[in-house]
Amino acid sequence: MVLGGTTADAYGSASDALLSRNGLGEDNLISNASLALGKGGDYADIYLKSSMVESWAIESGEVKRGSFGIDQGFGVRAVRGEQSVLATSQRIDFPSVRQACNVVAGPLGAQASNGNAVVRMNQATPIYYGFDDPVAAIDSSEKTALLEAIDNAARRYDARVVEVMASLTVSRDIVFIARHDGYCGSDIRPLSRLDVMVQVMQNGRRESASRTIGGRGNLGGLTQQAIRELAAEAVDAALSKLDAQAAPAGTMTVVIGPGWNGVLLHEAVGHGLEGDFNRRGASAFAGRIGQRVAAPGVTIVDDGTVVGSRGSVNIDDEGTPGQCTTLIEDGILTGYMQDTLNARLAGVASTGNGRRESYDVLPMPRMTNTYMRSGGVDPDEIIASVKRGIYVAHLGGGQVDITSGRFVFSASEAFLIDNGKLTTPVKGATVLGDGPESLKRVKLIGNDLRIDTAAGVCGKGGQSVPVGVGQPTLRIDEMTVGGTA
Repeated sequence: MVLGGTTADAYGSASDALLSRNGLGEDNLISNASLALGKGGDYADIYLKSSMVESWAIESGEVKRGSFGIDQGFGVRAVRGEQSVLATSQRIDFPSVRQACNVVAGPLGAQASNGNAVVRMNQATPIYYGFDDPVAAIDSSEKTALLEAIDNAARRYDARVVEVMASLTVSRDIVFIARHDGYCGSDIRPLSRLDVMVQVMQNGRRESASRTIGGRGNLGGLTQQAIRELAAEAVDAALSKLDAQAAPAGTMTVVIGPGWNGVLLHEAVGHGLEGDFNRRGASAFAGRIGQRVAAPGVTIVDDGTVVGSRGSVNIDDEGTPGQCTTLIEDGILTGYMQDTLNARLAGVASTGNGRRESYDVLPMPRMTNTYMRSGGVDPDEIIASVKRGIYVAHLGGGQVDITSGRFVFSASEAFLIDNGKLTTPVKGATVLGDGPESLKRVKLIGNDLRIDTAAGVCGKGGQSVPVGVGQPTLRIDEMTVGGTA
């Protein structure tokens, strides 16, 4: 992959878009961050952001929705101990920044001396995505033509397709961060996502399936072949459900396919390894560093450096460079994901997981791209090893309780495994368990790690951020399956 632009280009663009045209400079931002610190603060920063987003949707062969939005503003944050104070504004200029810094300094004590500001432009290298502009890469007519091509490809692929819904969303965020310690950093974050959902019907039975592509980059170079393959994959998944039978229920061996199904790790394990939950003792993994929490061979990482993935960060929203953090290594719990606040209170370093949805909310520990590393078993051998069980090809929605680790997920696409072979598609299956116990029951790990770079959106504390998920094919024994048979 060729990454567009350099960090110097990005810094210049961000500085021009958010500072120069608003009468601001690095020196006065750092000076004001120091002012926001007050007498008793531990940390202060100013986070500026400008966003553009464009979206289109097609349904029943017609483009029915389109929107374009622009937003910008800044947030001044001061922290003392566990207390954070935030003041925000959509108006970016020196008086507004000054006023916001005075507001947050109040709760933390009288104003401190401004001191001598020192600008240190700490730019992350290497970069993990380019600085392209997917909003401007192709015009609106080309975007809607892309959706029409998806619609046509799905309908031509099989006559049983009765409905196609597709949507395209592209955005570009520009952020600039100035901290009280003199750090200044910037990032430009492109994001693209193309979703397609198809409905098929046969003998009065209607089924559906969906697929998504995207990541941190443009979709302008998407080929017609790639469009046809995306549509065909969605149609094939929907058609397989036309013959689906009721899913069995009980305790059985479950094989979970690679890629998007890593969302199970994200929900059942990932949130439980975020630093804030563990510092408060609210996670099933709290206080267990160094203990075995998974079967031998299970290694899980949070990796903000996956090139082009929607969860990647050149720098996080506190200016810490994106990193790959090993959370569980060969079954042993080795670390948590940290932002600066929780890292400081825990006496460790930030892991580059300080993320925020926008300038008007506080950052907190959030996942980037969370996945399990590959094992050494061929996925066909894993299926062949199962006498009777189910194979989950695609997980749907799910829920998890962070404190207990209990989770429940629906399997939107699943098949019976009978004597080592995939047989009948089943419908209505759910998988239940708790994260730590399920990880201990992992028996075989495939050599086919895939990371889904397109679809993940993580919700926490009312904020949504893009993430990536992934895993190889897994065999998990004694898993509880809720069925409909």
